[in-house]
Amino acid sequence: MIRTAILALLLIALPVSASDLPTAGRNYFTDVELTNQNGEKVRLYSDLIAGKTVVINSFFSTCVGICPIMAATFTRIQDKLGDRLGRDVILISITVDPETDTPARLRDYAKSMSAKPGWYFVTGKKANVEAALAKLGLRAASKEQHTSVMIIGNEPLGVWKKAFGLATSGDIVKMVEDVAAGK
Repeated sequence: MIRTAILALLLIALPVSASDLPTAGRNYFTDVELTNQNGEKVRLYSDLIAGKTVVINSFFSTCVGICPIMAATFTRIQDKLGDRLGRDVILISITVDPETDTPARLRDYAKSMSAKPGWYFVTGKKANVEAALAKLGLRAASKEQHTSVMIIGNEPLGVWKKAFGLATSGDIVKMVEDVAAGK
């Protein structure tokens, strides 16, 4: 009995190998179905995170507080990334108000932010959106209480960091570059 418990603890404590990361990532994030601003069904892990360096935030389109500031920061980040956006790094903005933020509304919001290919605005069934936000540590009790934290991750290397959403775009781009390099 004790030997079994020790073995179980050792297995839990062992680091995940690089070849196990996709399975670990899919198991952790799940592959919940969401919908992007173009009305296309996307899976949280398989389509948006797997094999990519990502910058993720939460927002809602009718927000008059922090959301416009964070969206403007994402706009500056996409500009600083240049042709790396959509190729090396993708931006993901997940609504905390899926009942209001339909794909059409998100498409209009994306247009107002001059979003380029590689910046995804996602919504979906409320339960699915809440599950995605929970797995990312971005779930809030109400839309007005959503966080100003951004998640920056390099899924293939298993490197994940958090950034304050009100940091300068230059500081966030530096962090994105570090995470993309596995630092």
